[in-house]
Amino acid sequence: MRHDFDVMVEFLKARPREDEDAAKALKPSKSEDVTRLRDRILADVEVKRRLMDWVFAPQRELGEWEHSFAGGLVIKQSMRFRQPVIEQLVAAYADHPDFHPEWKLIEVEPIEDERRTRVSR
Repeated sequence: MRHDFDVMVEFLKARPREDEDAAKALKPSKSEDVTRLRDRILADVEVKRRLMDWVFAPQRELGEWEHSFAGGLVIKQSMRFRQPVIEQLVAAYADHPDFHPEWKLIEVEPIEDERRTRVSR
């Protein structure tokens, strides 16, 4: 797990609140576009909250077993697969002033399979 994962999580928890407040602050208008945008932002906020809940569900479900050896293994394994969800959500806020540059996702170009590029003789 990243050394700054907890900081990322705290950063991410604050963003849906900001988005929700901004959406609710939109002035009612006759434009259906504004209403749709507001509704879309609020739906997006709800999805982000559900994804964050899903990421940490194993810790909640284990309760006091979380601190046992077996519980620790379960959490470690589940976080290995779930942590990228948080990283992806955080990356969407790269333009936020509190975003840390080291949180930017590393874009990896696929390695071309050499076997496909060789000419058979």
